[in-house]
Formats: sequence, structure tokens, C-alpha cells
Amino acid sequence: MFPRGLILAVVIGITAGALVGLFLVTQKNGEQLEFVEGSSLSIVTDKTDFDQAEEIKIKIINSGTRSLTFSDASYGLQITGLDGRVLYTPIAAQVISTLEPKQEIIFVWNQIKNDGDPASAGTYKITSSGTDEALTVKKSITINIHK
Repeated sequence: MFPRGLILAVVIGITAGALVGLFLVTQKNGEQLEFVEGSSLSIVTDKTDFDQAEEIKIKIINSGTRSLTFSDASYGLQITGLDGRVLYTPIAAQVISTLEPKQEIIFVWNQIKNDGDPASAGTYKITSSGTDEALTVKKSITINIHK
């Protein structure tokens, strides 16, 4: 027979592992988006890890209660390396664009950089910034591209 203490330790370990795993699963991809009072901007992707050449759908959402204004039709979208070097910005008309509260705009990036080369495997930062009447609102998230 096994000692009673060993059986108890194994049962407690399995139970604790299951509870922690359940908690992490519900938190990991819980709500990326939270609406708040005031000025707020959110960037949401379907996931954070992508295969090379996979299209990446990017939602820019006004998650606040004030209208946000952007200097062009790209809604301030930039994709950079972690070193800050801009790799991609959508071609956009130079017109003032506005996102009303809870309104969203969707961009799709095919992982082709502005120079025409495909993005290599690595970690990238997606950023957007706009303004309300006086405040600049900026949001960024990171994604990973794998081979």
C-alpha cells in the first residue's frame, strides 16, 4: 500500500492544479475589451499568436464614452517591431476620421511590410492613437508571429 500522506498530497496537487488551470483558462482570453467612462481606445485581435502569412484582423474600438478623432483614415494604426521601427501603416486618405463611443473599425494585415517584404517570425507591437477634445489616447498590444 501507499502511505496515506502520499495519497493525500497527490489528491491535493491534482485538485489545486485543476483549479489553477481552470482559472487561467477563463482569464487568458477573457475580455480583452472593457468599456469605461471618459476617453478610451482598445485594440483587439482574434488571438495573440499567428502563423506566418496568416491574415491578422485588427479591431480598433472606441471603448470610452467620448468621441475620438484621428488625423487620417488609418485611425492611427501602426505595426512596429519591439525596437520601435515602423514596419507597416495602412495607406490612408488624409482626412479627419472619428470613432463614436462603442464604434469599431476593422483592418486586416496580411503580414506584408510597407517595403513589400513579408514579416518574419517575431513579436510585433500594434499601436493606435487618437484624441478627444484635449487628451491624446494611445493603446498598444503585442502579437507573435511563428514559423
